[in-house]
Amino acid sequence: MRLNTSRLEMLHLLDSLGTVRAVAAALHLSPSAVSAQLAVLEAETRAELLQRVGRRVRLTAAGRTLARHARVILDQVKVAEADLRDLSGQPAGPVRLAAFSSAVRTLVIPLAARLRRTHPRIELEVSELDPQDSRPALRRGDCDVIVTADFSDGSAPLDPDVHTVPLLADAIVLVTARDQAGPDAPVDLADFAAAAWSVDLPGTYLSRLVSSSCRQAGFEPIVAGRFSSYDLLLAHVEAGLSVSLLPELAVDGRYRVATRALREPLTRQVYAAVRGRSALTAAARIVLDELRDLSAARVRA
Repeated sequence: MRLNTSRLEMLHLLDSLGTVRAVAAALHLSPSAVSAQLAVLEAETRAELLQRVGRRVRLTAAGRTLARHARVILDQVKVAEADLRDLSGQPAGPVRLAAFSSAVRTLVIPLAARLRRTHPRIELEVSELDPQDSRPALRRGDCDVIVTADFSDGSAPLDPDVHTVPLLADAIVLVTARDQAGPDAPVDLADFAAAAWSVDLPGTYLSRLVSSSCRQAGFEPIVAGRFSSYDLLLAHVEAGLSVSLLPELAVDGRYRVATRALREPLTRQVYAAVRGRSALTAAARIVLDELRDLSAARVRA
């Protein structure tokens, strides 16, 4: 039995995306072409990989097993290709890194600038992704490394296919206009029940953070603004029109705002992650090492 990597990629994408139509769109093929190639893969493996349910298909136990192996095989092919490029002794090639917006500004952009000086043959491609989207993107193979975050309550699901690398702890703080700061002491959120609040767009990580924290303090926040951009959110707060909760990494010093610690501390853990079963290219290992170094320097500062 010889396995074709293109067909393995289709199976892996079907496991990640759920439908043949989505796989076809991702690969710029027709659904019928994808279905035909998956049928060939079943014939090659002499195993029932797909089960038809109504007008859709789902993976059988054998299909899910092969899909897990497929991701490892595809990553190993990438490592082999990278090793051939690295024969000069200088790590080279693309590394796709996704991170949430404040990590892009504070960690990833400095990382990219450092790599340009120290490893100019590494091609770092950076994407902004909310933490709730980055882990599925990593599993699909859309990126090689992610920088993501979760609260210290352990609410992130354990995933044996993802290996995490702790970077730093990021305290959640109340953000107000500088002239509304009040005494420099931890605050109770309940004292801000009557305040107007700025939040991220509905369904995002930080939107849920504000809603859940305020509800735990006994009130529903009065939302005065919803912004996908931290710049707009901080400008709204700076103008005295709202308050907000933000991780410290997200507070840009260019804005005239004040931060206050919470009496009931809340911290998110920032970490890098890679696919746990897969070999890393030399370039991706350097990206991880440099992320750890930059994070440690930030903690020491």
